[in-house]
Amino acid sequence: MKKYILTFTAAVILFTSCKKKFEDLESNPNLPESVPAALALNGIETSMAGFQRPWNLEQRWNQFACCNYNYYGNQEYNWSGASLFYTTLKNVIKMEEEAKAGGGGDVNPYSALGKFFRAYFFYEMTMRVGDLPMKEALNGINNLTPKYDTQKEIFIQVIKWLEEANTDITALIASANNTLLGDYFFNNDLRKWQNVVNTFRLRVLISLSKKSGDADLALGSSFSAIMSNKPKYPVIESMNDNLQFVWVNPFNKYPINPDNFGFDATRYNMSSTHIGLLTSLKDPRVFAVADPAGSQLKAGLLPSDHDAYVGASPAEDLADMSTKAGFDNGPGFTPGKYSFYGRYRYYRTYTAENTILIGYPELCFNIAEAINLGWISGNAEEWYIKGIKASIGFYGIKDGINDFYYLKPGGKVTESADYINYKVTFVFNDYYSQPAVAYAGNNATGRNQILNQKYLAFFQNSGFEAYYNQRRTGVPVFAQGGPGTGNSGQIPKRFQYPGTERTTNPANLAEALQRQFAGQDNINAAMWLIQ
Repeated sequence: MKKYILTFTAAVILFTSCKKKFEDLESNPNLPESVPAALALNGIETSMAGFQRPWNLEQRWNQFACCNYNYYGNQEYNWSGASLFYTTLKNVIKMEEEAKAGGGGDVNPYSALGKFFRAYFFYEMTMRVGDLPMKEALNGINNLTPKYDTQKEIFIQVIKWLEEANTDITALIASANNTLLGDYFFNNDLRKWQNVVNTFRLRVLISLSKKSGDADLALGSSFSAIMSNKPKYPVIESMNDNLQFVWVNPFNKYPINPDNFGFDATRYNMSSTHIGLLTSLKDPRVFAVADPAGSQLKAGLLPSDHDAYVGASPAEDLADMSTKAGFDNGPGFTPGKYSFYGRYRYYRTYTAENTILIGYPELCFNIAEAINLGWISGNAEEWYIKGIKASIGFYGIKDGINDFYYLKPGGKVTESADYINYKVTFVFNDYYSQPAVAYAGNNATGRNQILNQKYLAFFQNSGFEAYYNQRRTGVPVFAQGGPGTGNSGQIPKRFQYPGTERTTNPANLAEALQRQFAGQDNINAAMWLIQ
């Protein structure tokens, strides 16, 4: 009997020991099971900046630049499944959980920013596809087939999150529970974040302009509430308040730089949509962002002549564009027809310019548009002028004589001495006196002027916002109809849903597609937002 008891005891001990070892095997000692909220915040910010990199494919779809070399890509709008951000949103939830577990309370800096990030990423996702899983989307293994919320429901929730984020930040600033760590955008300054929260909310509201009659959205009164109560709803006040990514060498090099000059310099050129608008307005920004076309210089034009800058139509056949763009016989200009990227600004160093995610010029134009639409009272022209001046100033252009540069034949791209200097006199009042620039008033023409200038201010920043605004308003006119843009000559209105939804959540996807697009995941179908 004693032997049986001892044997049974040994078995229990062995079973317990084996069970413990099995549980140990379930846990990977090389992977953290928790992370500080500050570290999660850092990763979320990196994700936020990552999809808004300048000179990427999205900026070609914004029609700012073109690829003329088929090995590197093209301008085609043959869109398939969208890139969405549910993984990042799960990290937002994790950040909130870790902050609360660390004693942060129900309202803390990370929970407040968490509401902003939820709003930001759901806005970005719904702008791409339409309806989305939202309320049931982030429950992990508890719900692998979340239902789709309508786009209207998503926007109502986005606006609610932003209101709550502003309220929470106000309370946190007035309390002792406001320590934030891990924020490399604003060095943990909640006041700066509050400016961004409300500025972004104005972007969201103006993006809904086609729904201005919807009482549930209350767009005009919401816009007015922010603009009429700056103590409660502070917004970005200058370029110093921009939410922006600062490029630092050698850790984060600007995407185009001396390292890839030899590969990229002549395989990309400027787009006629962007350059044509600049030159038609005699705009000085063209001298900063582009090089004069070699054939125009050869024909006798000066680099200070606006007509020396020529962009290619994104709709042009890629082989034709490549031939017309020309090829380098070493650094310097070629007799090509099209303007290349501005080498002095973009290839000479590794840091070029900060990339704006949410900025002051856009804010100015959004306010001007709201006044133009009659949503709020105010002086639209004043905000329109502020936006233009801020954008032009971003390039270091000032009233008076401005120095610009282009690379001399055989010159080394990194050597300032190898650039030829040319001077351009700019006077804002003269620029503004042009009929195409001077604000035409609170009418359709005036609104188009606001939208054109906002498009110019979005150059190589703010992700898809240039495209979203063009889709909403038709301004500026995008090149289409030729073989270069694909999609049977159309500019698409949306991306398809990710392919994983068809295999993991087919019933709810089918219901959402039927509700929105007669059952078809059609990139040319209009989502609720723009109907």
